[in-house]
Amino acid sequence: MVKFICGTKGSGKTKYLIDMANEEIKKGNGNIAFIDVDDNHIFSLDYDVRLINAMEFNIKSIESFYGFLCGIIGMDYDVEKIYVDGIYELIDLKPEDLVNLADSLEKISSKFNTEFYIGIDYTKEDLPSSLKDQTEELKLD
Repeated sequence: MVKFICGTKGSGKTKYLIDMANEEIKKGNGNIAFIDVDDNHIFSLDYDVRLINAMEFNIKSIESFYGFLCGIIGMDYDVEKIYVDGIYELIDLKPEDLVNLADSLEKISSKFNTEFYIGIDYTKEDLPSSLKDQTEELKLD
């Protein structure tokens, strides 16, 4: 499963993703990775959630991002969920790129039983209609 968590800047995507990761790790079914562009949330995440700073891995394109995610799964087949925040700071993610990314991730998701939750700075209406079912939008309060 691939789920995009969308909303404008400041809508609470990061907190939402952190809260989800912390809740899921308590269930203890598998390993959880949280990918971010810095280490600022190290104390917000449960110590059992693996925080990975994507800035350290020279991710420059959607293809290298996909390869990076595959590498995480390849090193640990017990990764049950991968949360991604701030990736738009590394690569230019256009709405149409997300369709191809979702298709590619769905294939490895079903093969390795890994779920992906990716925060993006778009609203649901900005996204192609094919992604609407895979999208949850957070709104400013």
